[in-house]
Amino acid sequence: MSQAPQQLPTLPAGAVVAVIVTRHRRELLAESLKVISTQTRTPDHLVVVDNGPDQPAEDVVAECPVPATYLPARRNLGGAGGFALGMMHALALGAEWVWLGDDDGRPADDHALATLLEVAETRQLAAVSPVVVNIDRPDRLAFPLRRGLTWKRLPEELRGEGGHEDFLPGIASFFNGALFRASTLDVVGVPDYRLFFRGDEVEMHRRVVRSGLPFGTTLRTRFVHPDGSAEFKPMLGGRFHAQDPSDANKRYYTYRNRGYLLSQPGMRKIGALEVLRFGLYFLGQRRDPKAFREWLRLVHQGRREHFFRR
Repeated sequence: MSQAPQQLPTLPAGAVVAVIVTRHRRELLAESLKVISTQTRTPDHLVVVDNGPDQPAEDVVAECPVPATYLPARRNLGGAGGFALGMMHALALGAEWVWLGDDDGRPADDHALATLLEVAETRQLAAVSPVVVNIDRPDRLAFPLRRGLTWKRLPEELRGEGGHEDFLPGIASFFNGALFRASTLDVVGVPDYRLFFRGDEVEMHRRVVRSGLPFGTTLRTRFVHPDGSAEFKPMLGGRFHAQDPSDANKRYYTYRNRGYLLSQPGMRKIGALEVLRFGLYFLGQRRDPKAFREWLRLVHQGRREHFFRR
């Protein structure tokens, strides 16, 4: 006997739908949903995409007081596919705003969403991101940020000279607390499922930049996330960095997807510089020709769009 079609909830005008992607991290997801549900401006609906239904988190989602949709994926869609599915579902629900977050991060305060909405409306932004800080050391950035030729590692360093700047145009961390207008996704689309994970956020950033839509990061609110700076190895006194994950899976997807990214419009000019930079890192600093050959092989694989899973 066929089941009756599921009725979509009716959302209010200007609705915000939060989209979270999770896999085998129930405790972290519960912490994230707890903070989301206590925002001064709560989302109107929550969509959780679970890439690991063999260890389901449906009961965790059910305990959240925010109206929610739980989407188990029996095939692991990765971060890229999970966010793509969740964002499309949010749009199908009628969201005017889509708020993105991973299960291992969460807003650092209870006014994050209200602040993001205010900044987006005031500045007429297509997307706005909070500052992403280290969950264990909130006085440090979770990921180093390059501005010009210098790398910033502290939130205070983002304010520039005088310390009065509270908005960074053209800079954003899209999968860690960023808020998108639905109309922005009409223009730039959703993450590319083929990338699986690693580089999918950079690819979205590339599309938003090329669209010409205004976006940026507000320094008025923060999003906490596990430290990711250890992967970025300094060279030449810290003037340059090379991303070198310790995990073999992360290296595979990071370098393969980077190859694809460097072949795309808007990023091709830095492709030759990447070869020089990573050549310097692997040959001059690590003295590991084998690792450099592997990097070249994976970058070439990405450029050919051979998106085979490891």
